[in-house]
Amino acid sequence: MSYTEIRYEVADGVATITLDRPARMNAYTYVMRGELLSAFDEIDADDSVRAVVVTGAGRAFCAGADLGGGGATFDKSQQGDMFAGDDLLADGTPRDGGGTVALRIARCLKPVIGAVNGAAVGVGVTMTLPMDVRFCADTAKFGFVFARRGIVTEAASSWFLPRLVGISQAMEWAATGRVFPAPEALSGGLVSRVLPPGELLPAAYELAREIADNTSAVSVAAIRRLMWSGLSVASPWEAHAADSRLMTALGGSPDAAEGVTSFLEKRPAIFPMRVAGDLPAEVPSWPDRPAGL
Repeated sequence: MSYTEIRYEVADGVATITLDRPARMNAYTYVMRGELLSAFDEIDADDSVRAVVVTGAGRAFCAGADLGGGGATFDKSQQGDMFAGDDLLADGTPRDGGGTVALRIARCLKPVIGAVNGAAVGVGVTMTLPMDVRFCADTAKFGFVFARRGIVTEAASSWFLPRLVGISQAMEWAATGRVFPAPEALSGGLVSRVLPPGELLPAAYELAREIADNTSAVSVAAIRRLMWSGLSVASPWEAHAADSRLMTALGGSPDAAEGVTSFLEKRPAIFPMRVAGDLPAEVPSWPDRPAGL
């Protein structure tokens, strides 16, 4: 697919998505939303992709929603026929566009690494929450600014953010809507590394290559689903049941045999299984649209 507001590239097993509206600080639009959804569809369908890096062009990661529409920017009634079909909830309410992207990232079968190169505000930060790892440049700034715009946290961030940083930190950032620097994002648990700008992408690619070069793609996909779905199970017993089913399903698989044999033979593993065709049915599902929504 040809993209106009993102760049999508695949090299050496790693897909790179670059938000690409640098003149507008990569501000989020409905077009960008559609292109991100398509890119993650491509990622899941491409067995050559083992990990994903998401970053921004220019000096920003994403400055939030494009406010070029002025005061009516968030008024769904002024947005014509944009919303139809899958863009509506069952009761006819237009779905939050940032949320559709966040949920698509959450459903991705490949690990996703956010390389936040600059300002990440509004949807620019909430879209990173379902990413598995977030690194940022030491010049980056973050802001859950919704209360200062008269709207609410979106992109399912009321679910993701407290689980990542705790309810108190989540409420402090969301209730004040203030913009905060990279060291605070690190101390609050929003990012796991703060790096000089020139070291950001190399560090993200180093992590992506560590995954791509040493692990079973099917194992990583299953683990990703286990980890994220495990955040909302009622007890460790439910997690134990999910683990048990997948240990049984994969224990006799070609990848398990290769993983053990290569270790005993002291050589790199060559895992034969592929996500697109070999993912066990026991992998927890994360549907994009549960019944009734």
